[in-house]
Amino acid sequence: MKKLILGLLAVALVVGAVHGQDAKKLEKEANRALGKYNLDQSGNKAELAVAMTASDKAVEADANMGAAWNTRGNVYSAIATQLVTDRQLGMGLSEGLPEAEMPAVTAFDSYKMGLEKALKKFETKDAVKGIQGLMGTLSNQGIFDYEDGNYVTAYTHFVALLNAHELLVDNGEESGLKTEDYNRQMYITGLAAMQGQKMDEAETYFQKLYDMEYDEPAIYEALYTLKAKKTSPEDAYAILEKGKEKYPDDISLLFAEINHYLKLGKSAELIDKLGRAIEAEPENASLYSVMGNAHETLYQNAAEAGNTEEAAELFDKALEWYDKAKNVDPTNITAIYSAGALYYNKAAQLTQKMLEMQDDYSKEGIERYNKMRDEVLGEFENALPYFKQAEQIDPNDLNTLIALKEIFAKKDDLEMSNEFKDRLENVQNGGQNESYFKNE
Repeated sequence: MKKLILGLLAVALVVGAVHGQDAKKLEKEANRALGKYNLDQSGNKAELAVAMTASDKAVEADANMGAAWNTRGNVYSAIATQLVTDRQLGMGLSEGLPEAEMPAVTAFDSYKMGLEKALKKFETKDAVKGIQGLMGTLSNQGIFDYEDGNYVTAYTHFVALLNAHELLVDNGEESGLKTEDYNRQMYITGLAAMQGQKMDEAETYFQKLYDMEYDEPAIYEALYTLKAKKTSPEDAYAILEKGKEKYPDDISLLFAEINHYLKLGKSAELIDKLGRAIEAEPENASLYSVMGNAHETLYQNAAEAGNTEEAAELFDKALEWYDKAKNVDPTNITAIYSAGALYYNKAAQLTQKMLEMQDDYSKEGIERYNKMRDEVLGEFENALPYFKQAEQIDPNDLNTLIALKEIFAKKDDLEMSNEFKDRLENVQNGGQNESYFKNE
């Protein structure tokens, strides 16, 4: 039995030695091919494919060989550098390069392993030098991916860049990222994660920056958004509030606060915030429209509570803000439709009261009923010009077409009501109205 065990051990040692020899041979082959490429980068691009294949096989043959990992890093770094340079200069440098997925990241992973497996000083030195030289490429490729909307790959490159910095610092080596650059890179990495729907990762970065009170107002907006989705807007509001205290004049945080109150339906609190936003951006028609909506909500609450005088005042204010939005942007269909809907809904509420009177056949009852009917028709008439304008802007808006169909039916204008019924059904069936109906 002892001889058998010794025999098996001997076989294992021989196999290991063979693998080690194979790895050294492949690593030298990869270095030779890389050297040929470096002598003529435009004419010897095929040598990069040879170098890539050989370096991949070398680390497969011996995963503990630091020199093989460093050579692999050099090969993939060369590919990544050409891709970035081609993007910057547009000289067709990427043509003929071997295909490799995120070569800059692969290069970093290889150098990292080279540093971990290094047994000799030159192997450690080569790994460190490779990582230092790669950082610019990781940064640039991440930026290009972000600009192209490839947020997940951008995030992956940015994470590798941050890890490269940390690895160098941990080993007492110099990094191209100074403290401020590192913090800024964390912020950019968080943005890429958020855009790439990697919400937990994004939260981690923004939380670190929030805790260190990094000077960037967008951190508070981003972290609030992430926390609000995970918990609730109420629970997350403290983050937004802190941001507002630190950056009281920041417009983005003000808009985030406005959206917060919109989500909670707190119209009264919203009005003050909107007033400040309108002062900052007087040409933003959407703000006027939202202000109108806030007053409309308060109007509805007052009307339901029976506060007739207050309701009338809030109705007029809502209409005023919708009209202001239209004046700033005559094509703002949201404000125009909302003004029409304001009158339409008031007519609908009056219709309910009118129906309650229909069983009173006394002379006084009939007079009250007829008076209320005239009021209803008057409110529908007030709504009509707004819906006509909305239909001119978008002849395929379903809500507008429904409103026009109903108003003309209330006016007993069946011909016009049927016209809009046909236009409505056309859109509902997948068609398009080529132009608005000239209904003047």
